[in-house]
Amino acid sequence: MNIGIAGIHTGIGKTVCSAVICQALGYDYWKPVQAGDLENSDSNFIRDHVTNPSCKIHPERFRLLTPASPHYAASLEKIEIKREDFILPSTKNNLLAETAGGLMSPLAKNFLNIDLLPLLQLKTVLVSNNYLGSINHTLLSWEALRSKGIPLLGIVFVGETVASTEEFILEHTQLKKLFSIPLLKELSQKTIQQFASEKNITLGIE
Repeated sequence: MNIGIAGIHTGIGKTVCSAVICQALGYDYWKPVQAGDLENSDSNFIRDHVTNPSCKIHPERFRLLTPASPHYAASLEKIEIKREDFILPSTKNNLLAETAGGLMSPLAKNFLNIDLLPLLQLKTVLVSNNYLGSINHTLLSWEALRSKGIPLLGIVFVGETVASTEEFILEHTQLKKLFSIPLLKELSQKTIQQFASEKNITLGIE
């Protein structure tokens, strides 16, 4: 089963969530679009933090130099991103594809991150984070996914636990809480491996 990792916003923990899943379940990893910080890309983070030998990291389809919305970064480099550019990497393993930024961030004109999920036929994990405004961002993301008929496996909360926020989101959306990732004092192979081994990481499809 191939899955998509989608976030309610940028910088909310999608890559850490991806690392935990790849470590615990041995999924392959693919970031279709990386915009900026290529030396410290999300693919490199997975490479540096995941020790599960089943996890293969597939090259990005687009590696853009500018840390900005992919549509803008691509325009600066005179690159056109098109729907037909995206095909799932060939693998016999389960594959996890991590989107770039928030669900509605644009890859090109009339082509948003959210559009990758049905295009690649990915069941989706929604990643949320507890901050002021996260309820709004989470519910809007959930509504956007529902409006496009994208199947959701559940939600993962990353960061500080705010029980009232999580309870409201879960009750309103009726999403399954897959697991939570707390604020880790240190992000390393050891902490990712320890967290993945201690928690019952499941997507309900294994």
